[in-house]
Amino acid sequence: MSRLAQTTDVHVDPAFAPNAAWLLWRTVADRAGHPAIQDGERITTYAALGRIAEGVAAHLDSLGVTPGERVGILLQRGADAAGAFFGILATGGVAINVNESLRARQVEHVLAHSGARVLLTTTEMLSWLGRGLETSATVVLLDQPLPPATFSPVARVGHDPAKIIYTSGSTGLPKGVLISHGNLWAGARSVAAYTGLEPDDRIASLLPFSFDYGFNQLLTTMLMGATLVVERSPLAPVVARTLREAAVTVLPCVPPLWLQLLGTPAFRATLPALRVMTNTGGRVPVEAVRALRQAHPQARLFLMYGLTEAFRSTYLPPEEADRRPDSIGRAIPGAQIMVLTEDQREANPGEEGELVHRGPTVALGYWNDPEATAKVYRPNPLRPPGTPDVERVVYSGDIVRRDEQGFLYYVGRRDKIIKTMGYRVSPDEVASVLYASKQVLEAVITTEPDDARGNRIIAHVVLAEEGSLNALKLYIGTELPRYMQPARIETHASLPRTSSGKHDTRALATERGA
Repeated sequence: MSRLAQTTDVHVDPAFAPNAAWLLWRTVADRAGHPAIQDGERITTYAALGRIAEGVAAHLDSLGVTPGERVGILLQRGADAAGAFFGILATGGVAINVNESLRARQVEHVLAHSGARVLLTTTEMLSWLGRGLETSATVVLLDQPLPPATFSPVARVGHDPAKIIYTSGSTGLPKGVLISHGNLWAGARSVAAYTGLEPDDRIASLLPFSFDYGFNQLLTTMLMGATLVVERSPLAPVVARTLREAAVTVLPCVPPLWLQLLGTPAFRATLPALRVMTNTGGRVPVEAVRALRQAHPQARLFLMYGLTEAFRSTYLPPEEADRRPDSIGRAIPGAQIMVLTEDQREANPGEEGELVHRGPTVALGYWNDPEATAKVYRPNPLRPPGTPDVERVVYSGDIVRRDEQGFLYYVGRRDKIIKTMGYRVSPDEVASVLYASKQVLEAVITTEPDDARGNRIIAHVVLAEEGSLNALKLYIGTELPRYMQPARIETHASLPRTSSGKHDTRALATERGA
C-alpha cells in the first residue's frame, strides 16, 4: 500500500517521531519562503526544497522502496542532493551520499557493498565516471524535476538506520559507517548549540556531503532554518570572493583549506559578516590559529575533533583559542570522553591514553562488517558493576592526553606513531615544528623503512611564498632533537588531498614508490 499522504503534520514533535526527515519537513512550515540553499545564482527556498524531497520520496515509494533499504545519491552538492537525502529518509530508506569525485570502480564498490536498491543521479554525473556503471541498483535519472507530490515521513525510532557514510579509504577499501536517525538529531543539536547558530546565519558549504563534517553543515542549516551557501571551486581566491559576496556568517573548513585561505589576500581582508569559524578533520597549526584570530578577530573560532564513528567528540571554546591553541578541547554537550590506558583505566593528567567516546552520537557500527565493528565499538569498560552490557563506546585509535584543567591534546594515531632510532615520535609533533618555522604553507609527514633507524622520517612540504628550504633545515636543526628530524625534505607545488579535503598520505607514499 502506498504511503503517500494527503496532509503533512508539520508541527509533529520529533521526540515522538524521530525520523530525521523532520529536520526539513518541520522547517518548511515555519520558514517556507526563506532561502534554504544558495548555489551561485540558484536560490532554493525551504518550500521548494520540501517539494524536491516530497517528489523523491513519492517516486521511491512508487518503486517499492521500504524502510531499511539503501538508496545511493550521486549528485552535485546542492539543493537536489539535499532534497534527495531527506526524501530517502522520509520513506524510511537508508541514504548513501556518494562522493561526486569518485570514478566508476569506487561507485560500484559502494553500491555493491551497501546492497543499494536504487541510485539517484543524472546523465551528466554518469558521464563523469569515465565509463558505464555496472550495478544491480535501479538507476533513477533526475535530469528533470519529479512530479509534485505530498508525502509524510514514516515513523522511525532513534536507533533505526538513516545513513551510511563511506570513509575515504586511506587504507584499503572504504568501510561504511552506519548512522542512526538519533545520531543525526543529536549531532545537529549539539553542534548548533555550542557554536551558537542562529536562524539568519549563512553557512558556507565547501566540503562534500559524503564527508560527515561537510554533511553536518546541511543538517545544522535545516535544524536552524538558516541558509546554506554552496561553493564548489577548489581555488582559495574564488572561495574568498564567495564568502564576501554571499555575506557568509559561518565558515567550516579543514586544515589544508584554512592554510590555502590564509595564503590568499582576499581572505585575510575584512569579512564583516563572518562571526563563526569551525575546524575539524585534523589539527590546525598553532601559527595558523593565531593568523586566523588576527585576520578575523570578530569571528569566534571553534577548534574541534571528531571521527566518523562518533561524528564529533570535542571542541575548544573560542575564549580558549589564544590560551591553548594546540588543544582539541573538551567533550561536546551530551558526550563523555574517556582517556584510557592499555590496561583500561582512566589516564592521569599528563598521561597518554586512547580517546574513547560515549554518548548519543556513537554510530551503530560498520555496515555488514561485524568483525571490524567489534574491534572499534566495544562495551564500556568503566560502567558501574552490575550494569547490563548494552552500551557500546567508540575506541578512536587516537592517542591523547588531558591536562590538569581537563583540556585534551592530540598526540597521534595509535597505528601511526613512528618508531625510529628507539624512540616513539608523533608525526603531528614534527609537522607542528615545520609550521612554526613560517617557511612552509603545508606539511605532511610520512615514513619509509630503514634497517638502521627502524623508520626514516620524510617531510613533504609546500614552501610559503617567501619560504626557504635552507632556512627550514636550519630551524629544524635548532628546534628538534636528532631522532625527530626528517631524514629528507621533499618540496611540492601542492599536496594531494582525499575526497574529503584532507591531506592524502597514502597518495604521497604511492608517488614515492612509483
